[in-house]
Amino acid sequence: MRLTDQSKELFAASLKHIPGGVNSPVRAFRAVGGEPFFVDRAKGAHIWDVDGNDYIDYVGTWGPAILGHAYPDIIDAVKKAADHGTSFGIPNPFEPRMAKLIKDLFPSVDKVRMCNSGTEACMSAIRVARGATGRDKIIKFDGCYHGHTDSLLVKAGSGALTFGNPDSAGVPKEFTQHTVVLPYNDADAVAQALEANKDQVAAIILEPIVGNAGLILPKDGFLQKLRELTSQHGTLLIFDEVMTGFRVSKGGAQELYGIKPDLTCFGKIIGGGLPVGAFGGREDIMNYLAPVGPVYQAGTLSGNPLAMAAGIAALEALKSGEVHQRLEQLGVRLEAGMKQAAADANLDVTFQRCGSMFCGYFGKDPVYNLSDAMKCDRDLFTRYFHGMLERGVYVAPSQFEAGFISAAHSEEDIDKTIEAAAESMKHIRD
Repeated sequence: MRLTDQSKELFAASLKHIPGGVNSPVRAFRAVGGEPFFVDRAKGAHIWDVDGNDYIDYVGTWGPAILGHAYPDIIDAVKKAADHGTSFGIPNPFEPRMAKLIKDLFPSVDKVRMCNSGTEACMSAIRVARGATGRDKIIKFDGCYHGHTDSLLVKAGSGALTFGNPDSAGVPKEFTQHTVVLPYNDADAVAQALEANKDQVAAIILEPIVGNAGLILPKDGFLQKLRELTSQHGTLLIFDEVMTGFRVSKGGAQELYGIKPDLTCFGKIIGGGLPVGAFGGREDIMNYLAPVGPVYQAGTLSGNPLAMAAGIAALEALKSGEVHQRLEQLGVRLEAGMKQAAADANLDVTFQRCGSMFCGYFGKDPVYNLSDAMKCDRDLFTRYFHGMLERGVYVAPSQFEAGFISAAHSEEDIDKTIEAAAESMKHIRD
């Protein structure tokens, strides 16, 4: 790894003041060893560390940078909004514009409520689902991560999974007793759980495409079966599209698979790189929220004008669908090259992709659930990660995270990435 003196000094200073030296666990590089580099600036598909080293970036601030870093229209929108003030705590004109954009792109959404993070969006969607149904229990899936809310931090993916301890200290058992955890892609298990907990399950929440245990796609018919089962049992279906929303298609995974959930959680892209979240869905359910209904949810910074302005600029650029056509072309190019690199190196790599999201698991079998993902060779991934970093390519510092292509990536960036992967894999083999 090309760790520089300035990054070392900054990390040493951070360790004195911040737990683990980072403000989000995966950033610490514990899963891959070594210490993190510190970023000075980002532009397009590239990031530069504090010593000027240039990396092709496939983390994309964990998804929001679908148009590339420092996208001019987003930067201009934020600057103009900031001239009028950074926060008001009272409605601003950007809020209804953002809500309408989301509704236009997601037909399942009749009304939408802004909040400040994906975690808050999922927490609030579950609360309103419980309020609307009068039921307590929820169903989630192994490997699906919905933020660090107590009742959802059960066998979660992402950062919690990276450290091999899916549950978290500090979460009382009583907080999770109403959470039923099932294997992803197992419709029979869902049917059995709904029967065993008849008239008790308020909602099923899931990432329709799992992006926090690598990248796991739904089997044919799985999402459709969930829609059928929830409708039969009076249970609400919640799609956590914080990661996939506006990313895998302009209308998210629900457009891609033709499913209409009752509630949807948003984040990432709708903030254009600024902190934001939202949740929306059927009008009758959303009207349970205060001040119309009895379910309380609030936030001083909800609908923040800077975040709304940035998100509007991002969604305006995406709504034609042309960006997604470009992303698919780049995704096809990367997938073909990475598979060839693995074959040439005589390594077993399962490369899974949906549009501009991807993951390469070091193993020979397809990955359909968390149990499959856990069989991959994490030691090989660690060596691969450092090999890529040394060659100027930054992928997520964990086997259990998705990668992201941006519209700012060029064919040259993709080809350089494939070349770096071929060299890294050959080095692993040798």
